[in-house]
Amino acid sequence: MTIDETANNGLYRMTKVEVVVNGTDVQSVQSIFEETGVSGFTMIGNVSGRGHTGYHEGRLAFNDRDGLSMLITVAPDDKAANLIERLRRLLANRPGVMFVSETQVSRPDYFIG
Repeated sequence: MTIDETANNGLYRMTKVEVVVNGTDVQSVQSIFEETGVSGFTMIGNVSGRGHTGYHEGRLAFNDRDGLSMLITVAPDDKAANLIERLRRLLANRPGVMFVSETQVSRPDYFIG
């Protein structure tokens, strides 16, 4: 990836991907991140919310596999298409959601794997 030298106010365009999955699928998402060259991610456990299957509370016990987790990553646009396609295939047969948005970062070298 080449860093765009025409940054807007010192910010560089990238793609942000947020995935909410059951704890049993966290390792699969992490593997997809690694295999597609994503350099890092943030994970938030005990995610709560309401979706089409009802309300999900954060984990009530000490069990990493029963709760929901959100994984957030930022990828250069040239890696994003493959990352998104792989995650879509994973989520086709499992519960979970993916949010994709354009974002801007001030340190693009942090996101080049």
